[in-house]
Amino acid sequence: MISLAGISHASGIGDSVIIEKPGQHLIGEIMTVTGDGAKVLMYSSTDALRIGDRAYVSHQDHVEVGDHWLGALIDYRGQVQMRRVPDVSGSRTVIAPLHRDPVSPAERKPLGPRLPTQLNVTDTLLPICRGQRIGLFAGSGVGKSTLLGRLAGGMSADRVVIALIGERSREVQEFIDSVLPPEILPKTTIVAATASEPPGAKKRAAYCAMAAAEYYRDQGHSVLLLFDSLTRFAEAHRETALMAGETPALNAFPPSTVRVVSELAERTGPGAKTSGDITAIFSVLVAGSDFEEPVADMVRGILDGHIVLSRKIAERGHYPAIDVLRSVSRSLPTAATDEQNDMLQLFRRLMTTYEEIAPMVRAGLFEFGTDPQADLAHALHKGLDQFLTEPSNGIEMSFDYLKGLLMPALEAKAAGNVEAR
Repeated sequence: MISLAGISHASGIGDSVIIEKPGQHLIGEIMTVTGDGAKVLMYSSTDALRIGDRAYVSHQDHVEVGDHWLGALIDYRGQVQMRRVPDVSGSRTVIAPLHRDPVSPAERKPLGPRLPTQLNVTDTLLPICRGQRIGLFAGSGVGKSTLLGRLAGGMSADRVVIALIGERSREVQEFIDSVLPPEILPKTTIVAATASEPPGAKKRAAYCAMAAAEYYRDQGHSVLLLFDSLTRFAEAHRETALMAGETPALNAFPPSTVRVVSELAERTGPGAKTSGDITAIFSVLVAGSDFEEPVADMVRGILDGHIVLSRKIAERGHYPAIDVLRSVSRSLPTAATDEQNDMLQLFRRLMTTYEEIAPMVRAGLFEFGTDPQADLAHALHKGLDQFLTEPSNGIEMSFDYLKGLLMPALEAKAAGNVEAR
């Protein structure tokens, strides 16, 4: 945080500041304004700054976005750092504001059709519709990055925008080279701010990624935004807000965190009737599998569903390690037919029943014949559990496969031997 004098009369909170030095332009954001001057959060190192350096105020922070961002790694300044495919876009760019109001509720379209994901679990039990916003809740080492890469390659989208906020620099390179399917690179923009960069740079990188997604959406494209992670973005905001003098609250997160995270998430979703959509998947880090920590708790109420990755499931070697009983997609039941919803409810009921009897099964105390529903849950569990880890050949084929697995339970339900609630 630095102090600037002589700009109080011409600046406001949130305005962008540019300080010119030989061979470089340093960017910052005004955090507080007083009669004596302003406090500015710089996005990069301030080692080169000296008393008397000249600063310029821009009343709206912006970035130059264009199709030249496709196939490239972009930094928080909006500059191309690495290119994986040749630039064939020409020189056309658009000046895009980093802070922008979301689409008006009166103009916003409803959720679109279900998107195939090439995974059984997200093609059936946890559908993702066009324009939906999903949270991916996970601890470390449970396959989060791999799942994001599979969704990036499996979901239908005209453009893919990936925000890597607060990741280690090695992981950024590995994600591009090893996790991301190479065939989607020509339609993909990656914006990254690594863990070593200042908190302001992490926030600005997140807004650059959002500006890119909105640019492609306004062109009429269906956009997939993968944001990893929303927790690091919230932590960066916490650091900048505390430096600006905000009062800390739960886990030191200032009260403005909810507003800032909500504003970012609300910019995604279905677009206006004449534009495309932004389907968004926001990853949320849960330390020690604490799903009640502040960021996870606030995000659950903002998004249209959440997918929980379980360490216990990952330790069994089942990937993706999705805990379907703790996950929910709020596009249901609308996104499925009545018959499909019946199958999904029956699946959850059987999995819940098996979870209840699992301790007895492991102890060798389970006895067949005492509860028909428990008998079915035990008999079908292996097949249903395997279904969750297998790739999909399409939404309809996944439901046909699931119907075959559930046929004994469907017949028992018709005979009144399984609860119909």
